[in-house]
Amino acid sequence: MSRLMKPFPVFCVLTLGLMTPVSASAQGRCMTTYGAPACNTTDIAPVFAPTGWKTVALDHVTFEVADYKKEAAFYIAVMGWTLRRDDGKQAVMDLGNWGTVIFKQASSGPTSSAGGNGTRRAVVTSFGFVIEPWDAKTVDAELRKRGLTPVADNDGRGFESFHVKDPDGFDLQIGNANGHARDRKTPSTAKLSEPLPFQPTGWKTVWLDHLSFGAKNYKASASFYRNLLGWKPTYDEGSQHELMIGEAGDIIIRGGNPLVAGGGQGDATRRGIDHISFGIAPWDTDGVKNELEKRGLKAPLVFPSRGIVTSTLSVLGSMISTFGST
Repeated sequence: MSRLMKPFPVFCVLTLGLMTPVSASAQGRCMTTYGAPACNTTDIAPVFAPTGWKTVALDHVTFEVADYKKEAAFYIAVMGWTLRRDDGKQAVMDLGNWGTVIFKQASSGPTSSAGGNGTRRAVVTSFGFVIEPWDAKTVDAELRKRGLTPVADNDGRGFESFHVKDPDGFDLQIGNANGHARDRKTPSTAKLSEPLPFQPTGWKTVWLDHLSFGAKNYKASASFYRNLLGWKPTYDEGSQHELMIGEAGDIIIRGGNPLVAGGGQGDATRRGIDHISFGIAPWDTDGVKNELEKRGLKAPLVFPSRGIVTSTLSVLGSMISTFGST
């Protein structure tokens, strides 16, 4: 059973939606028609040979946002994130000792969506992962063998990495453990100049539940990440494939199905990450709902028959939903 299908007796999952409202409990168009011709779950041939690498940690997820200081202040208050540093252009946030988010100031004007489908105020522009084994020359050579064009990005202090583009042109960074993963091992003393929007909840973000990732061809994208980074398949539903990112979390890759007449392109309009779910602790259904509403974040939707509490919140132009076992 995939982690997404298990109950959440302790944790709450906060989902940051980056485009239009998303129903995170509905996991795909083939959820109720599994096995139908329009939901072909047959594997495609691998896009290239496996590298043998393993993903051992989330290095970072990078957002472009309308006001990076306000965004950082909000997540400090709601999710218990910690400011690592602020250079006047971006805030680097620790999610605990296991992950990092970077809020970068977007250029003036509305922030464009990855697929060109309107505007939004928060866009995920890239993500990065730590892989093993690491040898920069070997990694570079293996990437080029697979038709990729690696671009080195090193900090001169021990961190080495390469950027490559995935099948839809999304920026993927892979590197050693001497970047954000190393920084998180030491306490941060940075202070954000922006005041918090309300009293902190006291919650902590304890794991990455999943990334929701749109692709033109979800099977090709899933094959790319499986064979490049060693991500493990859980289930292919016919319109999406859930993969385990080592111990870092899950990703649900959604989109068109090349084995369906017409390519199933109706599900392929969104490219890149449209929402992210995080697990928080402690969890108490009524308590979490009350604390959100105290801060003006409404939590109106309850589905007791499914064991899920959902709240949709509009903050800083983003969407947030909460989920937990009742």
